[in-house]
Amino acid sequence: MSAAPLLSVRNLRVRFSTPDGEVEAVRGIDFDVAAGETLGIVGESGSGKSQTVLALLGLLADNGQASGQARFGDRDLLALPEAELAAIRGSGISVVFQDPMTALNPYLSIGEQLGLVLRHKQGLGRREARARAADALESVHISEPQRRLAMYPHELSGGMRQRVMLAAALACEPALLIADEPTTALDVTVQAQILALLAELTRAHGTALILITHDLGVVAGSCDRVLVMERGEARDYAPVERLFARPGHAYTRALLDAVPRIDRAAQRPPPAGEILLQAQDLQVEFPVRPEGLFARPRRLKAVAGVDLSLRAGETVGVVGESGCGKSTLARAVLRLLRPTAGRIVMLGKALQELDGEPLRRFRRHLQVVFQDPLAALDPRMTVRDIVAEPLQNFEPSLNPAAVTERVAAMLERVGLEPAHLNRYPHQFSGGQCQRIGIARALIIRPELVICDEPVSALDVTVQAQIVRLLTELQDELGLALMFIAHDLAVVRQLSHRVMVMYLGRAVEVAEVRSLYEQPRHPYTRALLDAVPVPDPVVERTRQRVLLSGELPSPLSPPSGCAFRGRCPLAQARCAEERPALRPAGASLVACHFADEA
Repeated sequence: MSAAPLLSVRNLRVRFSTPDGEVEAVRGIDFDVAAGETLGIVGESGSGKSQTVLALLGLLADNGQASGQARFGDRDLLALPEAELAAIRGSGISVVFQDPMTALNPYLSIGEQLGLVLRHKQGLGRREARARAADALESVHISEPQRRLAMYPHELSGGMRQRVMLAAALACEPALLIADEPTTALDVTVQAQILALLAELTRAHGTALILITHDLGVVAGSCDRVLVMERGEARDYAPVERLFARPGHAYTRALLDAVPRIDRAAQRPPPAGEILLQAQDLQVEFPVRPEGLFARPRRLKAVAGVDLSLRAGETVGVVGESGCGKSTLARAVLRLLRPTAGRIVMLGKALQELDGEPLRRFRRHLQVVFQDPLAALDPRMTVRDIVAEPLQNFEPSLNPAAVTERVAAMLERVGLEPAHLNRYPHQFSGGQCQRIGIARALIIRPELVICDEPVSALDVTVQAQIVRLLTELQDELGLALMFIAHDLAVVRQLSHRVMVMYLGRAVEVAEVRSLYEQPRHPYTRALLDAVPVPDPVVERTRQRVLLSGELPSPLSPPSGCAFRGRCPLAQARCAEERPALRPAGASLVACHFADEA
């Protein structure tokens, strides 16, 4: 650090006036950021991370008030009038927010939005601002920048939108960039690209960076120092190597202990149960409206011939980037949509042939836990009624007292208080809501539960609790689990086997240890390389090859191998011949050159 930090914050407090009294969200924290330094601010939801940086920029809600001192250069940000603070925003300090879709204006093209920043902050004319906007897009590695300027946010992928946010934030070359959870909603491969881009850009411009995140793996590889927050207070503040090696507070140790590591996991013994579910050549296509009057209708192949088997007591992890077909595969297995082709057999029944009342009755054998725990629960129903709903559908002969008894027992089994039966979902935390969703799925004792990204919206400590709960319930009840996730570290903890999907097809299937320690497909290797390890010594010495580009459109998939445009092993044969899933080592791999991977 230099003698005089770029930003020096002392005794920062943030209070909010509410009908129930004053709430103190940030309670007297101190930290410094030097020019060119990256400071990580970590903590669980509600710890005060975002309110800390919003207070510095004068962006608190109307009922919020900040006090203390925040010296940026020779000025105290907390004492500046709004006009002076507005002049600093964008030119001195810029922000990249968590969700680029809500941060970008859906009514303005990308060129118009970047141009507004440059015209307002640097006084450029329209033509010059447009040229600079194209340069800004090129600097964040967006291809065909001139064409992208005319596009709107909804026409870009999540990773591309986040790159646009980076371009806008850095367009005026600020001294300090604040990135508030910039990779939370992104695939692991895109997350790795964005983090590498942040490091490259801040290094090139000498920009200081405050990186707000809940992911300690991200912190390990990206930050120089770390501030750990809990309930508005600083629990730890240290250089990154010291914090990971010798955390100074019990809360920091608890966070580190809860983080799943992709480079280690206990091996779960393989299940000995009979095959419960068998899917063969499963295909799901959707008709797409033609774009022109005389254009031919097209078919989008979301799942393009997948084989899947599950034994009683087994967990199969399904991984891949967004758009690879994971959730569509789950919906087909659940018969929430009808497969276009293929066969699904469970407990001796051909599910693709069931409809109406027979299908409804069969659904007691398979249930689902959704990604967003609060959105999956009816806000107008009590917890008792939510968990009891499957019983009322499948066991209508039970009297109300027996239903309540079963619900109370299940809530207790998933770690909730039976006394909370008459509360509503909004009165619970995200982790508690997910436990309610698990209780609802298990109340009728199904044989198969599909978990569709069940922990991605949760804090790391709550995530660890839910994974532990699912493992315990599986061992106790003999459940089969299909666990869909983009977090490969969590998948390693929970799974017996893993299926990697790319553009609607399985490209590698293997037992978990083989897949993680000896991946055969280059896409699997790229996914594993993209996952950060929560250890700064390991993370900064890893030899990684990051995946470039994005998933091709399933409306116009490439010929031959769909991965060839991003594959380091691609050869002429890959464009001519689609590889079949075949044995290679301990895996089944769809790659012509699996032995070289």
